[in-house]
This record gives sequence, structure tokens and C-alpha cells, in this order.
Amino acid sequence: MGTITVNVKDEVEKEFRELVRSTQGTKKGDLGKALTDAMGKWVYEKKQERNAQEALKLLEQKFDFGMRLYKERSELYER
Repeated sequence: MGTITVNVKDEVEKEFRELVRSTQGTKKGDLGKALTDAMGKWVYEKKQERNAQEALKLLEQKFDFGMRLYKERSELYER
């Protein structure tokens, strides 16, 4: 388990602590669990955004399928 020391705006910290108290409780470790959950969601969202951007870049690239070897669909099947 890692330890991170950060500076957060007082208003954000106060609101976060109040929300944790009202939803999780006041037991030892509740604040850390809530913060871990929030960080996990943020990481997931950023990964999804990156994956979407990479997919869009792939869609923008053109792909040459070659030339058609048939004129009509019926040429593909022996009937």
C-alpha cells in the first residue's frame, strides 16, 4: 500500500470529508477507502478517454482493401 502526501483546497477537503462521513461512516480507514475509490474512478475515466482517442486516430487512417475481383455478388457463389 502506498502513501501519498498532497495539498488540497480547504473547501474541497471539507466537502469530501463530509461526504465520506455521510456515506461511508467515521470508522478508521473510511476516508482512505473513499479516496482510493475516487482515484480509481479517475484513472478508469482517463484510460477510457485515451482509448477513445486512439480508436479515433485509427479510424482516421485510410485502409486500402485492394480492388474488387467481381462485378456482381452472384459471381461469388456457384449456382
